[in-house]
Amino acid sequence: MSEAKAELGRYLFYDTRLSVNGTQSCGTCHRQELAFTDGKARSVGATGETHPRGSMSLVNAAYQATLTWANPAMSRLEDQALVPLYGNHPVELGLTKDDGWLRSLREEPAYGPLFRAAFPGMPEPVSRANAVNAIASFERTLISARSPYDRYHNDRDDTAISPAARRGERLYFSSPLSCFRCHGGFAFSGATDFVGRRELEVEFHDTGLYNLAGGLSYPSPNTGLFEASHEPADVGKFKAPTLRNIAVTAPYMHDGSVATLGDVIAHYEAGGRTIAEGPHRGVGSQNPNKSPTIKGFALSASERADLIAFLESLTDAEALRDQRFADPWPTHRNPLR
Repeated sequence: MSEAKAELGRYLFYDTRLSVNGTQSCGTCHRQELAFTDGKARSVGATGETHPRGSMSLVNAAYQATLTWANPAMSRLEDQALVPLYGNHPVELGLTKDDGWLRSLREEPAYGPLFRAAFPGMPEPVSRANAVNAIASFERTLISARSPYDRYHNDRDDTAISPAARRGERLYFSSPLSCFRCHGGFAFSGATDFVGRRELEVEFHDTGLYNLAGGLSYPSPNTGLFEASHEPADVGKFKAPTLRNIAVTAPYMHDGSVATLGDVIAHYEAGGRTIAEGPHRGVGSQNPNKSPTIKGFALSASERADLIAFLESLTDAEALRDQRFADPWPTHRNPLR
């Protein structure tokens, strides 16, 4: 990784030429102002195909021990980048393995100096491997650690967060809420991995979001870790996403089926979601795979407000507008910006 690779990766991340029809880029589903999510319940690919799940935030992805909702083997950003580029179940960017898109990159005047600076000494630096390496390098720079919560704890700035947020923090780390058991560590997302240290073990959680009758308690194809393990006990288990910048990444859950932070809290208060009617009806709190930490609890209206104030204090406004992470292309080069 180098500054030159990250800068090249920034250009590639926002380049709509990296889609089958020139309509989308990585940045389409990972918008900076939304903490590199897209604000949709379920993302939509370049060909119009709706994905089964929502886009996960890329902030602090460099430290994530696993990168996707339900695949424990996906732990390298270089490997993950290949999925939206070439995957077809669902189609995201929809590129084909003939790599015709590389020709368009070679024809772009901006890329010659960028690729040569990132990969000096190569006779032909514009390649799939180098492009993917650069995108991953850029994603590793997307650090979010300048929220009011960080200033309160790291800079000892007692004015950084409100008294309500301080009370909310105590609730967050208290029993029976125990939010930190799934959203733990400095990334507020469970297991992290970095040179010299491994924090926590990779875990996937069934939060009682569904409890369908029959063999699969979660609606297909969103059956969670079961998709990888094929173990019945893993149906409905998903990675806990980061809570950093959570106030700007609605809607929530893997399928965007929970609209607001207040609704999220209500879900956990109940120990699982009850859906009374329709094809997804069921009592989530009774799901046999539900994680043991999801027990339910009772909060007053003021305590709910305090907990939301704490979650809002995790918003890193600087990261959401940092020009180092922003789209470098002129507006006319990207029809979606």
